[in-house]
Amino acid sequence: MKLQSLVLAAATALTMTTAFAVPAGTWSIAAGAHYVDPKSDNGTLNNGLSVDVDGDVRPTISGEYFIANNVGVELLAAIPFHHDFDLNDAAGNPVLSGKTQHLPPTLSLQYHFDGYNMPMNVKPFVGVGVNYTTFFKEKVSNGADLDLDDSVGVAGHIGLDIPFAPTESFRIDARYMDIKTDAKLNGVDAGEIDISPWVYGVAFVKQF
Repeated sequence: MKLQSLVLAAATALTMTTAFAVPAGTWSIAAGAHYVDPKSDNGTLNNGLSVDVDGDVRPTISGEYFIANNVGVELLAAIPFHHDFDLNDAAGNPVLSGKTQHLPPTLSLQYHFDGYNMPMNVKPFVGVGVNYTTFFKEKVSNGADLDLDDSVGVAGHIGLDIPFAPTESFRIDARYMDIKTDAKLNGVDAGEIDISPWVYGVAFVKQF
C-alpha cells in the first residue's frame, strides 16, 4: 500500500512538473529595447583597413504564436538601428569613419520551460531561427559610395520571463545573430564585414 502511494505521489508530481502552462493557440506580445553589441573583430577590407563597428540600442517589439503547448513561433522587429564605424590602419589608427542603419527582423522557433515549478515561478526559454538584416543610408567620411549587401544567417535566443501577473511578465533575453555583409566602395568589391552581434534586451510581455 505504501509503495502504491509513493508511486501515485511520484506520478502526480511528475504530471504537475511537466504540465503545459502555455497552451497551443496562445499569443504574446513583447515590447522593450535591445542593445546590438557587434563582435570585436569586424574584418579587414581589401584595402587593408580593419573595420570597427559600434553598438546601438533601439526599441523593439515581438509577437509570438504558440503552435503547440509551450512551443512558439516568434517574429522580432525594431526601428532602425544606427551604427557608427571606423576604418583603421594596421596600427589601429582611424583613417575613415562612417555610419549605416539596419533592420534585423528575426524569426525563431522557441520552447518555453513553463509549468516546471521553477524558483520564483520564472520561465526560461530557448529558441533558434533565422535573421534577415537589410542595410541602408550607408555613408563614409571621404564621400565614397558605400553599399552593404543584405545578410541572412542563423539566430539563437535564450531568455527568462519573470511573471508579475497571470498574463504579464518582465523579460530578460539575449540573442546571437550571424550577420555578415559584403561591402562595395564606389561599386568595387571591398571585402566582408562580420558584425555577428550579441543582442541584449528587456521587455514587457503580455499573453492573450
